[in-house]
Amino acid sequence: LSDALLEGATAALDEAGAAPTRYRILELSGELRARQEAEVAREVPHLASRVQWLDALPDRFSGCVVANEVLDSMPTHVVAWRPEGVMERGIVVADDRFGWEERPAAPALAAAAAELPVTAPLISEINLAARAWTAEWGWRLDQGALLLIDYGLPRREFYHPQRDGGTVRCHYRHRSHGDPFWYPGLSDITAHVEFTSVAEAGYAAGLSVLGYTSQANFLMNCGIAEKLAQRQAAGGEGAYRAMGAAQVLLAPNEMGELFKVIALGRGIGEPLLGFRRGDRLAAL
Repeated sequence: LSDALLEGATAALDEAGAAPTRYRILELSGELRARQEAEVAREVPHLASRVQWLDALPDRFSGCVVANEVLDSMPTHVVAWRPEGVMERGIVVADDRFGWEERPAAPALAAAAAELPVTAPLISEINLAARAWTAEWGWRLDQGALLLIDYGLPRREFYHPQRDGGTVRCHYRHRSHGDPFWYPGLSDITAHVEFTSVAEAGYAAGLSVLGYTSQANFLMNCGIAEKLAQRQAAGGEGAYRAMGAAQVLLAPNEMGELFKVIALGRGIGEPLLGFRRGDRLAAL
C-alpha cells in the first residue's frame, strides 16, 4: 500500500466505525515500511497498536486482503509466439549494449502459453508469479476476500493481435516510455495484469470470483459521488482538491477505465457492494 492509501483507508474505516482489530501490512522494502510506520504514527496514532508489519504471507488468514498495484509489480515473462514455437525473450549484452534474445520457453511457461488463444506471430507477457501468488491465497484464506486493484485487461483484449509488442512500460521521473534498456536500474518497469488468468488461478485454488469491473464503476458503487457531494457542501479548499483527485480516479482517459478491480474470496454470503452495477465477469 502507498502511504496515502494506508492512512486514508485506516482513517476512513475508523470514521465509519469499522476499524479492523488487526491491520497487517506485508511490506518487504525497509524504506517503505519506515515511511508507513511514520504515516500511521502521525495521522492515526490511536490505531497504531493495531497495525502489524509482516515479512511473509500469513499461514492462515480471515479478513480482507487489499492489493493495490501489487500484481503489476511482479516479474513477468516476455513471450514471443513464433512459427517455430513459443520462445521466451531474455536480455543479453552485445557490443556493450543490452538487447533481446530468444530461446525456447521452459516447460511451465510453454504449457501456460499453449492454453492461450494466441496465433503466431505475437509478442506479449505471461505472469506466472501473479497466478501463483493468487493461488497461494486459496490455500491460506479461511474466510474473506481478496480485493485486487491494478491496470490491466481480460485475456481476449490482452492477447489481441493489435496489441503485438506486449504491455511492458517503464517510468522514469514521471515520464512513461517503452524501452527497458533506457536508464536500466533507474526506470520502474511494469506490465499490465491479465485478469482472466488471475481469476482462473484463484478459482482453481478453491476461491470464488466475486466480481470484476472498472475502477470507476467500483468507486461509484461504493458511494464516491455521495462523499464528493458532502465535501462540496462543506466547501473550502479541500472540496476542490477532492474533485481533482476524483477526476483522476474516475475519468475514462485517466485511471477510471484503465484500472480494474477484481474480488476473489471464500465464505462471503452476500454480493459485494462495489460490483452491484456494471459487473464485467462475463468479459473474463
